[in-house]
Amino acid sequence: MQTTYIWNKLNLRRDKVVLFAVASFLAAMPTFGQGMFGLSSASSSDNKTFSYGFFLAAHNSTYQMKYSDLYFDDNASSDVRSIQPKYTPGFSLGFLGMLQFHDQLILLFTPKVGFYEYKTEVTYFNEDVDPSLIITDGSNELSQGGVQVYSSEATMVELPLLLKYRSVRFNNTRMYWLGGASYQFRTKSQDEANVDDIVMTGRDVSLEAGMGFEIYFKYFKFAPEIRFSHGLMNVYQVENTRTDLQAAIESIRRKSITVYLNFQ
Repeated sequence: MQTTYIWNKLNLRRDKVVLFAVASFLAAMPTFGQGMFGLSSASSSDNKTFSYGFFLAAHNSTYQMKYSDLYFDDNASSDVRSIQPKYTPGFSLGFLGMLQFHDQLILLFTPKVGFYEYKTEVTYFNEDVDPSLIITDGSNELSQGGVQVYSSEATMVELPLLLKYRSVRFNNTRMYWLGGASYQFRTKSQDEANVDDIVMTGRDVSLEAGMGFEIYFKYFKFAPEIRFSHGLMNVYQVENTRTDLQAAIESIRRKSITVYLNFQ
């Protein structure tokens, strides 16, 4: 008797099997979505003029640095070859206050505390710098110049005021876009900050813009979001910065990319 191979039979009807599987999956998606997010999800916060929540956030922050004209002057005596700000991770947490003008238009106030670290890599021409700053190649010979990474930490209190526009609710999700401005101030005094190698002032104003989507669960809403922040003020304080860097920098502005996990 000839042996029956089930895989061969399925292969002969492969197109029909695949089509049936896809159709079954699509038919089951609404039921799956309702079960996952809860079709009975209460939208009580959507019906309130004022509502609140909290969030956790992770960010990557850096400086936007502009060289001075003196840095490009060939006649100027400077050991600085390049200054490269680096993106550095950090985190923040805060609260959400939402004033609803319309089902799709909301004013957001999101005070938060952010923990930042800023790193700047400086490359020097002069090989006579501190030996600890000199890097070596594979042959153990001194490379041209040395590299030093200067870092500073800052705890910032931020007060963003944002306008949020969201789409019409589709099942248990909504897309949204937001934008606005944020006032920021540092918790440590200027005297404490003056010991840093590259010194910043303690206050700033930034523009913020981002997007995200709301997911309705049975008892709350979860809203992942990505937001971009760009400082408007020149926060560079030249008089207290390292003397070898003072003339090379004209301005510094803060910027960051932040991922928010909002719970409402």
